[in-house]
Amino acid sequence: MKKTLILFALSLFLFPLENFSQIMPSPDRKEGEGPYDKLILRGVTLIDGTGSPPIGPVDIVVEKNKITEVKVVGYPGIPIKEDRRPKAGPNDKVMELEGHYLLPGFIDMHGHIGGSGQGTPAEYVFKLWMAHGITTVKDPSASNGLSWVLDHKRKSAANTITAPRLFAYTSFGQGSETPITNAAEAKAWVNENAKKGADGIKFFGAKPEVMQAALEENKRIGLRSSMHHAQMDVARWNVLHSARAGLTTMEHWYGLPEALFADRTIQDYRLDYNYQNEQHRFAEAGKLWKQAAPPYSEHWNKVMQELLDLDFTLDPTFNIYEANRDLMRARRAEWHEEYTLPSLWRFYKPSRESHGSYWFDWTTEEEIQWKENYRLWMTFVNEYKNRGGRVTTGSDSGFIYQLYGFAYIREMELLREAGFHPLEVIRSSTMFAAEALGMENEIGTVEVGKLADFVILEENPLQNLKVLYGTGAIRIDENNEPIRVGGVKYTVKDGIVYDAKQLLLDVRTLVQQHKDREESRKLKQPGLDW
Repeated sequence: MKKTLILFALSLFLFPLENFSQIMPSPDRKEGEGPYDKLILRGVTLIDGTGSPPIGPVDIVVEKNKITEVKVVGYPGIPIKEDRRPKAGPNDKVMELEGHYLLPGFIDMHGHIGGSGQGTPAEYVFKLWMAHGITTVKDPSASNGLSWVLDHKRKSAANTITAPRLFAYTSFGQGSETPITNAAEAKAWVNENAKKGADGIKFFGAKPEVMQAALEENKRIGLRSSMHHAQMDVARWNVLHSARAGLTTMEHWYGLPEALFADRTIQDYRLDYNYQNEQHRFAEAGKLWKQAAPPYSEHWNKVMQELLDLDFTLDPTFNIYEANRDLMRARRAEWHEEYTLPSLWRFYKPSRESHGSYWFDWTTEEEIQWKENYRLWMTFVNEYKNRGGRVTTGSDSGFIYQLYGFAYIREMELLREAGFHPLEVIRSSTMFAAEALGMENEIGTVEVGKLADFVILEENPLQNLKVLYGTGAIRIDENNEPIRVGGVKYTVKDGIVYDAKQLLLDVRTLVQQHKDREESRKLKQPGLDW
């Protein structure tokens, strides 16, 4: 088991491995209704994803999988006059949704589809995403192998499985039998990757000659790219180098503080630092933003302006590091008990051999350092947005106590904490993410001609983003009793209507089955360490 975990972690974060164990394929779709020849969604309050304020009541007409009409049909508090509404024929599907809010389908810009080391079936991951309104996912690193991801991408596009629309970004060098050491080899691999059907590349680092050639060639042939600037290469290749060479999106924050250094060129590592020691890696990272140029200083502004001029995209994934500033909160999140598989919970636990399981001796001091790290990091991201930069929403779930679907909503909350207006949060989760994928003409906003991807719920998410969680939000009722409200009610992808709460029930059932099976095996083999 430990060997599997090591290989899985290395495949995602250190070395591009293609031939490791894959998770089971997602079963054929049994959920969802449609697409319909004509579907009419009546009376919703629309948040269209462009940054525009809510408007309603609105009727939306979908034919097959395309939006064909978006019509304002009245005023709040006044009965809708039927002659204003799009006409429904006898065979058309009509959903009466007055009082509901409708948003574009969410786009997760950093979504690994589990893996054998975590014991997470594809169905489990996909349903958690879909239950939270996530209708499109960019899989960085093609985590289960490119052929596996492309197979599920095709099945999702045909809607033969319950899954978001998938984009496969291969780890640079993935599938190569030998290391890529020069520009010619880099260009050859990039072109071969495109021939295999990848949508883009995720980089971790390489020597500058290789990075320059690979990024330029990838951009030349029309593919997109993202990068986790790993510490082993960031001293000689930071975010500015990547953006200048044509990188589309930076993941997390690695490489950005290094570009902001004004009085040093290398991070002030502790002198016994070892990159293979995960607590060293993450504890020292918590001190990094304080080593960068201070907010609004000349160098800070200069770096930001160059990234803005290059139309560069930030995908911060704030949530995936949140345990660093409050470990107890992340470990005790209320959804773990019913929605986290026992195998995934084991993957999270402290281990010197598992990526992101670095709680060897995590102290108040580390948490305080990371809180300051977040303050400075969020200041940059929020100001980047304020100056017209593109910031997107990504989760990187499956690590560090962050669970698929739930972590995406938490990322939205953290964008709000950074200073984003809720409408800006929604825009980052929809329109801006679609632009970063080059899909702005098909998804990301609710407009005529685009694909029918929607999130529908009964609560106003602008007033409280927590109502988007599968567990909803707590409110007190007229009887002075606490109740749960919210949760996505329907997720619509490609014109197919999914009952989001049923998807969550499917996940709870799956988790309980896994728990029961493990309990049975314990009884049969007492003393076995699970």
